[in-house]
Amino acid sequence: MSRIGKKPVAIPDGVTATIENSTLSVKGPKGTLTMGLSDLIDYKVEAGEIVVKPANDSKQARAFWGMQRTLVSNLVEGVTVGFTKILDIKGVGYRASAQGRNLKLQLGYSHDVDLPVPEGLEVKTPDQTTIEISGIDKQAVGQFAAEIRRWRKPEPYKGKGIAYRGEYIFRKEGKKK
Repeated sequence: MSRIGKKPVAIPDGVTATIENSTLSVKGPKGTLTMGLSDLIDYKVEAGEIVVKPANDSKQARAFWGMQRTLVSNLVEGVTVGFTKILDIKGVGYRASAQGRNLKLQLGYSHDVDLPVPEGLEVKTPDQTTIEISGIDKQAVGQFAAEIRRWRKPEPYKGKGIAYRGEYIFRKEGKKK
């Protein structure tokens, strides 16, 4: 039994949810998000909440139950509050700057890395060593953060690289004389 799946997703004031043609559409103050619905799960919008239950008693339906409820919850949270990921850059000469719809990274390569910001996301650089990515789609925010981090992952000896805020970097001891 899924403990997460049993809880209905509350719909806050100012948010509307509709189900049409096996698509869930959630509209709120920050925008609209849609999600394709699985045939293994029953979705119902009723009395200010969305109820998610397995359509049958198969193992796969029960396995999808909690995940689908979480995806629905992410839609509702995205259109009301939004999602933000913060990346910290550590290293001598490593810096970032947001220039319009592009993010320019200087990461010790012989060239600068220019990344176009995907639609629906907003990137800010409050200082040269911090990148804030925000948007209403949790998956898109996390994917773009992962693409940025891929350019220079934190290394274990000095901790240089791009890390998520609050991420623990496993440190190793260097060579001894």
